Amino acid sequence: MKKILYIFLAMFLLGFGSAFADDKQDALNLFNYYVKSANTYDTVIGSMYSPSAKIIRQVVKPDGTTVDVDTDTATYLKQLKLGQATAKLRKYTNTYKDIKAEKVPNGIKVSSLRQPKGETYWLKAYMIFTKQPNGNWLITEEMMQTKVQTFLKYAK
Repeated sequence: MKKILYIFLAMFLLGFGSAFADDKQDALNLFNYYVKSANTYDTVIGSMYSPSAKIIRQVVKPDGTTVDVDTDTATYLKQLKLGQATAKLRKYTNTYKDIKAEKVPNGIKVSSLRQPKGETYWLKAYMIFTKQPNGNWLITEEMMQTKVQTFLKYAK
């Protein structure tokens, strides 16, 4: 009887482990799709965000200190749409490395380092992907560091 119970418990735990692994892989796949879409200026990016996503631009000041600039999804998507035209003309892209996925209470957090095209430095970034009741995954939180100081005018 104990043997059957241990086998059942092992199968149960392995099942949970593979579910978390599948979720992590889903989030990593979505992250990679985001990167590809962003680097090709695809407007599909707007549909990847929850309407109530928390968007944080962490401005890295010249002295190395940081200031968080929060915005709502609607404002962010308007800014993104305007910025895509300029980015496309400049052929602006980002490269990502050290990509890691971890389970967090509200989904899967994908953390990475981001390098803007033409720069030698790397900036921290993360996205939290949350599985919706319909099975779709959406970005519900995003933080990207930037050295663009003009974002500071939006700081509160």
